[in-house]
Amino acid sequence: MVGSALVGSMKTALSLATLIVATALAAPALAQTDDVRSFRIGEFSALALRDGTISLPNDNKVFGVGHTPQDVAALLGEAGLPTDRLELSLQPLLVTTADRVMLFDTGAGTNMGPTAGKLPASLEGAGIAAATVTDIFISHSHGDHVGGLLNASGALAFPNATIHISAPEWAFLKGMTPEQASGAGVGQHDKLVAAITPKVVAFEPGADIIPDAVKAVDIKGHTPGHSGYMIRSKNKSVFYVGDTVHHFVVSTRKPDWTCGFDTDAETSQASRKAVLGAAAAKGQLIYAFHFPFPGIGKVKAKDAGFVWVPN
Repeated sequence: MVGSALVGSMKTALSLATLIVATALAAPALAQTDDVRSFRIGEFSALALRDGTISLPNDNKVFGVGHTPQDVAALLGEAGLPTDRLELSLQPLLVTTADRVMLFDTGAGTNMGPTAGKLPASLEGAGIAAATVTDIFISHSHGDHVGGLLNASGALAFPNATIHISAPEWAFLKGMTPEQASGAGVGQHDKLVAAITPKVVAFEPGADIIPDAVKAVDIKGHTPGHSGYMIRSKNKSVFYVGDTVHHFVVSTRKPDWTCGFDTDAETSQASRKAVLGAAAAKGQLIYAFHFPFPGIGKVKAKDAGFVWVPN
């Protein structure tokens, strides 16, 4: 009986390993599409995966809190954008190494309506099976980042993946009241927590999670345990910044403006300026979950703020 169970376990592990190798071999040759963009991080292959969009009115409830719609409209108009609304993209990042398939955030699932939750379709279009994902890195527990952990039927969308989340953020997610979960856009909160608990491995802020591959970066202010991730291969790196920034114009040009999504506005503003300042000074390539797809690029200093330069 024990021997049969062991053989079955070994067969499952070998099957998963075979799928991972197949994914690693296929990803670099993937064609660019409207929903999938491939690039390299040193020896790693990476895919920007479209999950959808969120549209917000220019009413100062989220962007430019304490200012006026006219102040925000001036920034948007200068960039040639519509001035009555702000569009946010949603794009998880998938990185494949020799022995891991790593997903950074999971999109909205069913939490944000019909314009979001398209990650499964993007994965399918990229030829990536959900069962091959070995590791998921959650930046924070808002609904557009954790919603895709469950499928439409409420089961684990990535059944073989370890879920990495900072210890303070995990405590925050588990402890949400129904009102807090609703405010954070986390649908099916109790079902979500119950489903992912066996898969969660919480880490201390700033932990070196996978040596020479993924290091957490403690970026305070957005939520109690918000994390970015520095993804490294050889002498190349991409900084996955989570929700340090939201809108590619407002968040960069006016990093000290209050964002209504932030739990601690003052701390978040300081973090945003520090992250953008360091990235601009170093020429660091960053991956911005909410910037226009595919969300990969750099920032440059301009006046008292920064500008986004897509890669």
